[in-house]
Order: sequence, then C-alpha cells, then structure tokens
Amino acid sequence: MTRGDTSTVKHLMAQMGTGPKSAQDMTREQAGTTISGILEGEVHPTTIGAFLVANRWKANTAEELSGFLDTARSYATNVTVPHISPVDCGAAYDGKRRTALLGVAAGLIAAAAGVPIVVHSSEKVPTKFGATYKDVLSALNIETALSPAASKQMLESAGFGYFYQPEFNPAYHELLQYRNQLGVRSFLNTLEPLANPANASIHIGSFYHLKFAKRVIDTLVRSETQSFERIVLFQGLEGSDDIRSGYTKVVEWSNGKLSDYDIATAEYGIPESRESFEMPNLPVDSARITEEILSGERTDHFREAALLNAALRIYAYETVENLRDGMEVGREVISSGKALKKLEHLKAFYPAEKEVET
Repeated sequence: MTRGDTSTVKHLMAQMGTGPKSAQDMTREQAGTTISGILEGEVHPTTIGAFLVANRWKANTAEELSGFLDTARSYATNVTVPHISPVDCGAAYDGKRRTALLGVAAGLIAAAAGVPIVVHSSEKVPTKFGATYKDVLSALNIETALSPAASKQMLESAGFGYFYQPEFNPAYHELLQYRNQLGVRSFLNTLEPLANPANASIHIGSFYHLKFAKRVIDTLVRSETQSFERIVLFQGLEGSDDIRSGYTKVVEWSNGKLSDYDIATAEYGIPESRESFEMPNLPVDSARITEEILSGERTDHFREAALLNAALRIYAYETVENLRDGMEVGREVISSGKALKKLEHLKAFYPAEKEVET
C-alpha cells in the first residue's frame, strides 16, 4: 500500500473537504493511503486535525471506513488462538461517565458458560474520557497492561481475554495527542471498537441510530483483513456494549442476512430508568458490583442487567436460541460458582513473559 504524506492528504482534502453536499468520497485505496501516512507520523498535526474534521462533516462511507480499518489493523499485532473462536465485544473506547459498566460481569458469565470472550480498550480517550474495560479490570486487581502475547495467554487459560490498545496497536494509540486537541469525535472513534485484535468471527457492538448500524455492518463485511459469520449491534448504554434500559434496537447480520428487532428490558426484570444504574465512582463501583454479581451476593436489577448482557453474548455464539434461555444459563453458572471462579482465575493470571523477565 502506498503511504500517504501531508501533500497526499491535502490533495484528498481538496476533493472531500468542500462541505457535506459537494464533497467527493474517497476510494478504499485512498482511505488506506491517508491513514497509513497518519499512523507513520508523516502528516503534519494541523493537516491531521483538518482531515478528521473534514471527514466528520462529510460522513464516511463503508468503503472508506473499511479502507481505514484494514490499514489500521495492518499496524496492529492481531492474534489467533487455535481451536478458540471468541466473541469480540467492541465497546466505545471513550467509555462511560454515569452508568455502571457491566461488560466485565457479562463477559465472565458468558465465559463460564463456555463462550470465549474478547474485550479491548484504551483509557482516557476523548470525547467522554469515561470509564473503560481497563479501568474496571484494574479496579478488580487484574493485569491489564498486557502484550498481545500475554492477552492471548489470558484468553487461552481463562476463556476471557483483555487486549490493551497501547500494546496491540501503539501507532493508533499515539494519535491520542491530536485527538485530545480536536474536541470532537471522528472516524477514529468509530474504528476502535472494530479493531478485533483476536481475529474473532463474531462481533458484538453498539450504535447510535439504525442507519449508522448498517454502515458499520457494511464496513465489517467489506473488510479484507477479517471474516465474520455473525455481527450483532445494539443501542448501547452511553455507547457501550451494555444494553440500554427501556427499549433497545438490535440489528443482526448473519451469513448475508440482515434483521432487526427491539428488546424491552422491563420484560426481563430490568428498570427502564437509566438513573437506576448511575453511580458516583464508576470504576470502583462497577468492580464491586461485578464481584457481588459473580459471587451470587447481588440479586437486584444490576444482576439481571448483567445476565441479559451475558445472554446476548451466549446467543451471538449460537449456544442458545433466545435471550431468556441465555439468562437461565447465566443463572446456573453463577449459582454453581463457575462465574466467580472465572474472576478468580483472571485475578491470579500472571503472564508467562513476565516470569521470563524476572
């Protein structure tokens, strides 16, 4: 792939930076060239900012996004675990600011039910700068600053793997210095949850509106660096991979077929009020709630919400036919102690590479 530089990006901006109506779309190759130059550090910071803003007002096509995505993944260290086909959970990297992050609890319940789970994030990402998977896992005293090899070890041993962006794609992480100055979301925010560092064939993620969900699915289907069998997107709480309270629209893509439906959380014993999930100290409180759910100590709406989110992961893996069955599977692994054992396993996890270093 041809690498882009400041002059290349400026040239493309001349055709796409003329406004939402008159802007011309880039080809997949042009999109790949520009992001390559940016990741290589060959584009001036001012030009990077202008390019990100121009793409924001133009709105990227699936072809452009797939070009960006595949090139960004080529700079990352992506792993494949033999005989394990995990569910990739793509939460927004800028995290949550108000409501409990239940993805760790949901992921460990699903893992205890035999569904391999991969999660990934960074920290302090604009524009929300909210709590992420790393923050909650760190509050649980679980290793998070892991190399891709160590993350692979975690996935192999626990059935739950955490991948840390500064480790698996440091070039992408370096762009935070420019994104912090930009002040608005960009296509870089869109791409992060699609990183798929463990080459999963099943993806779970969130979206803001139906049109955007279809564009994300089209982006993943067009990707030439990964191959999906199933994609499940829903309107996540605060852009996370936690199902939103009230009514949540779900979009599924499976073997070329697209469908959508609603989840009414009240039907699963979960309050419609988002305020019921708010808490003052997100990482610490989310970690505490996670432990209480997995130990069986907590039986309130937080547990039911974690069970519903776990059920979606189990359902996406096609272990069950519906969410209610998935929730029952989740109850069983909690009552049997299997879910808590998964948490204890992660707390005791120590990468083999660190043993070598010491």
